[in-house]
Amino acid sequence: MRAAMNGTELRAGGALAMVLAAGLPAAALAQMDTVQAEGSSVETVETADGDVIVRAPNYVPEGGQSANKTDIPLIETPQSVSVVTRDQIDLFTFVDVQQAVRYTAGVFGENYGPDARYDFFTVRGFIPRQYVDGLPAPASSSIASVGVDLYGFQSLDLLKGPVSTLYGNAPPGGIYNLVSRRAESELGGELRAIAGTDSFYELAGTVTGPVADGWDARVTGLYRDRDLIADSTNTKRVYVAPTATWRLGADTTLTGLGYYQYDSGRGGNGGFLPVAGTLLPNPNGAISQRTNLADPRNRFTRRQGSGGFELTHRLAEGVRLVSNTRWNDYRERAPIGVYVTALAEDGRTGTQSNFTYAEDVRSFATDNRLDATFATGFVGHTLLVGVDYRTVDNEAAFTFGPAGTLDVFDPVYATPGEQLQPGYQSRFNDQRLKQTGIYAQEQLRLGPLSLILGGRYDWVRSDYLTPFLAVTAPAAETRVEQERFTYRLGATYVSADGIAPYVSYSTSFEPVLGSDAATGRAFEPTTGEQWEAGVKYDARSLSPDIRLFATAALFRITQDDVVQTSPSTGPVFGTQTGRVRIRGGEVELVARIREQLSINAAYSYNDPEILESNVAQEVGVELAVTPKHKASLFVNYNVQRGALAGLGLGLGGRYTSSSAGSLPGPFNPVVYRGEAATLVDAIVSYDVPGWRFSLNGSNILDERYVARATGPVGAFYGAPRQVLFAVTKRF
Repeated sequence: MRAAMNGTELRAGGALAMVLAAGLPAAALAQMDTVQAEGSSVETVETADGDVIVRAPNYVPEGGQSANKTDIPLIETPQSVSVVTRDQIDLFTFVDVQQAVRYTAGVFGENYGPDARYDFFTVRGFIPRQYVDGLPAPASSSIASVGVDLYGFQSLDLLKGPVSTLYGNAPPGGIYNLVSRRAESELGGELRAIAGTDSFYELAGTVTGPVADGWDARVTGLYRDRDLIADSTNTKRVYVAPTATWRLGADTTLTGLGYYQYDSGRGGNGGFLPVAGTLLPNPNGAISQRTNLADPRNRFTRRQGSGGFELTHRLAEGVRLVSNTRWNDYRERAPIGVYVTALAEDGRTGTQSNFTYAEDVRSFATDNRLDATFATGFVGHTLLVGVDYRTVDNEAAFTFGPAGTLDVFDPVYATPGEQLQPGYQSRFNDQRLKQTGIYAQEQLRLGPLSLILGGRYDWVRSDYLTPFLAVTAPAAETRVEQERFTYRLGATYVSADGIAPYVSYSTSFEPVLGSDAATGRAFEPTTGEQWEAGVKYDARSLSPDIRLFATAALFRITQDDVVQTSPSTGPVFGTQTGRVRIRGGEVELVARIREQLSINAAYSYNDPEILESNVAQEVGVELAVTPKHKASLFVNYNVQRGALAGLGLGLGGRYTSSSAGSLPGPFNPVVYRGEAATLVDAIVSYDVPGWRFSLNGSNILDERYVARATGPVGAFYGAPRQVLFAVTKRF
């Protein structure tokens, strides 16, 4: 599959986007909304004594809607859940999801450098499935993330471990759910301008408020124009997001949700450099981060859109009905995708290939559920029952052919014009998938003890045409039907001082789009299981001025029917086989103390191993892009009094150990390891009521390192130094 094309063109980036989101007023959210994720609540106030206080009341997460689809606090959830709130995103000036997970345990991102199109990262060794507002994002057969802009969302929820009991379609490492910005009943908003290194320019803003009795609205917009580190590369993005919420009486709320996004880019995204000259010595010298071995004529465009609604109706006290429905449309084109696929013995002559790709995805998803909170005697209950349904229609085609040669130390882009746009001649995927799931979950509360029991049954039907033939060639349609039962069990004991040990067991089930390159058959669903034990701590009981949430966990995950995407003679090769296991541990802490000191800290350890495979070389080796160690710490301090009142200073560091860039195999006998790296980040900010000025630096020492190498010409430098100056006006 084209995660193997994560070892190919990775597709080229840029963007123009529109989002429709809608939401509830704060009072209704607290009572009955299905999301309960606050938008940005950062504000700066000046006291009568002249103190300047930056308030970020939602910096430390508390709710756990994504983890349970109902009102169960994070501390009662027997599962590791990391929530990156809009308050954190704003204070760090994170631009995309890959940046937002830098200080999150168990998550490894940016392994393809500063890719501006998608969010490439792994959770506990596996690529997570992306959800938007609790429903699956448009499912691509090649890339798990569809790259929706982070500015359109008010929180990023990472659910670690199997979550198929509630979501059905999920890998064993977990999912991430992006919660859209919602409309509010009070007038407010912001306007933000950013300028930075590599010609980074952005203008963004959002405004919300009431427009009529019972009707609130929001509009959000963004324009971004940026170059990447490689020469002759550029991406653009435009994003507009009108939103609205209607309160249809005291018990019913209808929220419209949607987005439209257009991406465009030129010149490729860098990467696909030879390991000789980056990771390994080359007698001709070192290859610069700015070297572009693609072609300035490379092109990439993407259009994606979504529209739907969320209806919430309170049937009785403690009982509500939720209907969440959305239609998605995704269209991507890479008409020119030149990149280097081989290096000659002289160490400087690169052979280029042209990989053109087109993909269309149309999908529909609906999730309808009833939850009730009640008591029977001394036992409290939170009961959830639901049914969801989704359809996906996926068509993808490609062409892979020669494109000449160039000198990797002095590139001249001379691919003949007739070889640049060969069209999309071979079928990669033509598939229709339908999935229906019914699920139930019960939380039992006996004093401080909380028990969660959940189960789900899925039916999946897949109809597909024979892949890897000419798109014009006749092909028979094959139908595959599967069904699976998944479940989870968990227990949490919440003490009076906020300490909560827990234990859980859960299973996963994931239908996979695409077909096996070795057999031609549609992929079977993958299955997984996880044991997890840990402890959580919520320090809110210490003082109203201290908000701290910490977690520690040990886990063991196994997955069967894994889709391997090792590099091959062509760019779209994937086969299904094997069993993998990953054992590890995580520690994570988020704190905000007296609205003055913020702390984000995390450490994770992973020990992955392939237990079974029909490729003999793979047995006993580790999973790709799964470092054993990741450690991070960031501390930010705001001066509240005196001549420097309003000044903020932040400093942090991130360490990631080396990891394998690919799996061994017949087409990839040598496995290269990405380099370990220690990166330093810093923030200098100045806040006054209504205004924020910030200078955010990532990798400020500009450490150069190869984050991943998928093969002899598959080296990718990690994200270079980035400095962004942002001015935000809030009203």
